[in-house]
Amino acid sequence: MKTRSELREIIIKIVYQIHIFEDSKLDYHIDNLISEQIEVSNDFVKNSIAGIMENKKEIIQYANKYLSNWTMDRLSKVDQAILSLGIYELKYTDTPSVVAINEAIELSKKYSDEAVTKMINGVLDKIYHEE
Repeated sequence: MKTRSELREIIIKIVYQIHIFEDSKLDYHIDNLISEQIEVSNDFVKNSIAGIMENKKEIIQYANKYLSNWTMDRLSKVDQAILSLGIYELKYTDTPSVVAINEAIELSKKYSDEAVTKMINGVLDKIYHEE
């Protein structure tokens, strides 16, 4: 059984893949992407990915509102996936805000550089305090 932190890592990998497929205009099936990453069906993973994709426009709007001199599309695909998950958990789930922010920061520390980690922290913190 995987921890929620491990599942979040799987979620960002799948969201990253979706970004690549969409940019390349390739067909994909979310269920196939999920089954390639995790053997056992997991509602947290499925619901999070579905929620991120369903609310993609609003998530991008939140990100762009709080990114200083940047826009979501200028971030790397991995950073977009991490920020999307963080915003999704903050705005659309019952995940405690501190958990959503900390998990996104930990993923960013693993997959991004320090400047991007600070940027993601700043955006999520502003959303938490201002929304």
